[in-house]
Amino acid sequence: MLQAYREHAAERAALGIPPLALSAQQVAELVELIKTPPAGEAEFLLDLLVNRVPPGVDDASKVKASFLAAIALGELKVGLISRERATELLGTMVGGYNVQPLVRLLDDAAVGKIAAEGLKHTLLMFDYFNDVAAKAKAGNALAREVIQSWADAEWFTSHPKVAEKLTVTVFKVPGETNTDDLSPAPDAPRARTSRCTIWRCSRTRGLTRRSSPSRTACAVRSSSSKT
Repeated sequence: MLQAYREHAAERAALGIPPLALSAQQVAELVELIKTPPAGEAEFLLDLLVNRVPPGVDDASKVKASFLAAIALGELKVGLISRERATELLGTMVGGYNVQPLVRLLDDAAVGKIAAEGLKHTLLMFDYFNDVAAKAKAGNALAREVIQSWADAEWFTSHPKVAEKLTVTVFKVPGETNTDDLSPAPDAPRARTSRCTIWRCSRTRGLTRRSSPSRTACAVRSSSSKT
């Protein structure tokens, strides 16, 4: 698997483009290698797991999330990844398959705080929002922190401020087009994120932040009807 990946990466590098993200099958093979790493490959294996697996609900993400969840929950011991590190990595996966284990870990004394920090910056919660809310109502202090963080839109306000002026390149496309043409879902798991980015770059004024306890959103509003 590693030899094939390195050959693929070299071919792509020759074209001036990065290698493709790992497939579900590649991640499954990567997981087995991490469990029993070949000599001298530990750092490279972890880099692949951290940086070369798509976030969200991709099939490869499911394999990664399942592996990390087993470690974080204490069901599997792996020398290269501690429970704390596994929980931290789950918190970077944007949403989808990583959410359910993170919610469960809010009850864990050892890694609950790390899970909460990950959830504070996770927007694709779907119905698991209700599970966090239920834990908060039942007295789970970490769940209450997460709910309050969402209400305060810390997932947005924690990012660097948008510059007062942005210099961008605008491409004029004849006919009708939309952001799906620029970031098709099969090749860009974070297509919706790119839409927010496009909207941010299309305005140098009028950026606002909006949030509510039950829904967080990236919003851009014109500062005047002429903008």
